[in-house]
Amino acid sequence: MHTGMLWFDNDPRTTLSVKIQKAIDYYNKKFGRIPDLCLVHPSMLDSGQKQFELGKMVVRPYRSVMPGHFWIGVEDQKTR
Repeated sequence: MHTGMLWFDNDPRTTLSVKIQKAIDYYNKKFGRIPDLCLVHPSMLDSGQKQFELGKMVVRPYRSVMPGHFWIGVEDQKTR
């Protein structure tokens, strides 16, 4: 993903999946398409978790993303 939307939510009372769903809804409303990739700081995932799926969204750890932030967008497709 080269371009996307940065979303911030550090509310400790809200679950990670709810935070991501809010970002998905906003992205869809703003850009008219549903994102399929969300990059988060590794500390936001369970220990040792590599990635997980939330519906059609793939959530992956990425150290460059600050805790509480979500880098959300459409994964680049490899062309053949």
